[in-house]
Amino acid sequence: MDISDFRSNQKTAYLAAEYDRLEKERMRVMQMVKDDPTLSELAHEEETGLVLQQEALLRDMEAILAPKGGSPDEPVSVVMEFRAGAGGDEADLFAADLARMYMRYAEQKGWEVKILESDFSSIEIRGAGVYDLLRWETGVHRVQRIPVTEKTGRIHTSTASVAILPIRAHPIIELNLADIEMEFSRSGGAGGQNVNKVETAVRMIHKPTGLEVRCQSERSQKSNREKALAILAAKLETFEEEKAAKEHAAERKAQIGTGDRSEKIRTYNFTQDRITDHRIKESWHNITKIMEGDLEGMLSTLRAKAVAISE
Repeated sequence: MDISDFRSNQKTAYLAAEYDRLEKERMRVMQMVKDDPTLSELAHEEETGLVLQQEALLRDMEAILAPKGGSPDEPVSVVMEFRAGAGGDEADLFAADLARMYMRYAEQKGWEVKILESDFSSIEIRGAGVYDLLRWETGVHRVQRIPVTEKTGRIHTSTASVAILPIRAHPIIELNLADIEMEFSRSGGAGGQNVNKVETAVRMIHKPTGLEVRCQSERSQKSNREKALAILAAKLETFEEEKAAKEHAAERKAQIGTGDRSEKIRTYNFTQDRITDHRIKESWHNITKIMEGDLEGMLSTLRAKAVAISE
């Protein structure tokens, strides 16, 4: 496969480098079989996984360089929400760790990152193909590790939930303003002289569902209002999708997850240096590197299997 055009284009050079790394790994696996034929079954399984990752990378690179002007419903960005679950303070720390992990990955991809809430519980990521790559991250993430405050060396298990909200230029869900309760307040945190003097922060509640959105990342009340409406529309979209998934759970058994934020999708086991995705029964090692944003291999494998199932 000739990917020289992808290597020379700054928009896809990073993905091309990952493709080349996987190709070297595949060559190593093939050589391993030549040296020891008894390993052929194990090697074949590993090679299949590598090829799936490469195919996903090719699709990503082709999509990035493809002429623009796709569907008007295609998400232009995603909002990621992080909420601590079971585990007390350790769950809060893990939720923040997940936010930083995705932010570092986004920076490596050249995507734009905006922190929507000062505690990193909500961020927006904008870039080509962002929803397509991150959409499967919705769900409960579990961590098993020894907290820095643990003096006896006991392993703690904590959880945090991640929600992926697709922000579209033309939302699928039409909002009825009569259903929305809206409040304005002064923004908190850093932001210059404007902070705490002008009511720019916006809080919205969708009365029929109880869904709530707060936005203070923009400089003006109007901009925060527009952003909050877009996020609320995205929340309603995912709310309806989750409801439909539960109603048709039997039909979705073969798919990769239900997209429900209450579904446990992944375990981060620090003591065993292993991350396991329970939906596809795949594991990855070098957890420290992954938590630093090296998610390409994991997300590409997940996306490839999701595409294969849907076809």
